[in-house]
Amino acid sequence: MGEAQALDAIKSRLNGRSIVMVGLMGCGKSAVGRRLAHRLGLPFVDADEEIEKAAGKSIEDIFEDHGEAYFREGERKVLARLLRSKAQVLATGGGAFMNAETRAAIAETGISVCLKADLPLLVRRVAKRNNRPLLKNGDPEAVMQKLMDERYPIYAEADVTVQSRDVPHEVIVNEILDRLTQALQADAPPGDAP
Repeated sequence: MGEAQALDAIKSRLNGRSIVMVGLMGCGKSAVGRRLAHRLGLPFVDADEEIEKAAGKSIEDIFEDHGEAYFREGERKVLARLLRSKAQVLATGGGAFMNAETRAAIAETGISVCLKADLPLLVRRVAKRNNRPLLKNGDPEAVMQKLMDERYPIYAEADVTVQSRDVPHEVIVNEILDRLTQALQADAPPGDAP
């Protein structure tokens, strides 16, 4: 099967569902998600950008003005709306998958892809940007380790997990496509040809 046929098979098996990128900040959800969407010919949506549009302010300002609980509720509502859209590649914020209601909505309307990364890589990547509200207080490495400890057990519920590392994004995209093919074949009704 050629690449175009393999990509068409993935899109067909998605059957209108979204591919939802989950993982910690710095794992590459948006960068890899954009390339994945391009390869599949699907729209790419960054949930954080949609949250900022809906709120009329940056995520950093939402955290500062209203706190994390307020942000998480807005995030849940925006994600619920986005998940009702047509098939897309949707990059979520690092904490989105922690919400049980959001996980259930993703399971019902999409297929979740977790990008998992080791601590040194995440710390190196998040240090490049200073707009991460959860890293404002405390040592970024300690905060990231705490988030890994809290979130990785929940992220393990994702349909597909791929290790993010310092390789070209296309390598990670190819691994995701391979895992999606396997996961979607496992989901296929008996007698459904690959």
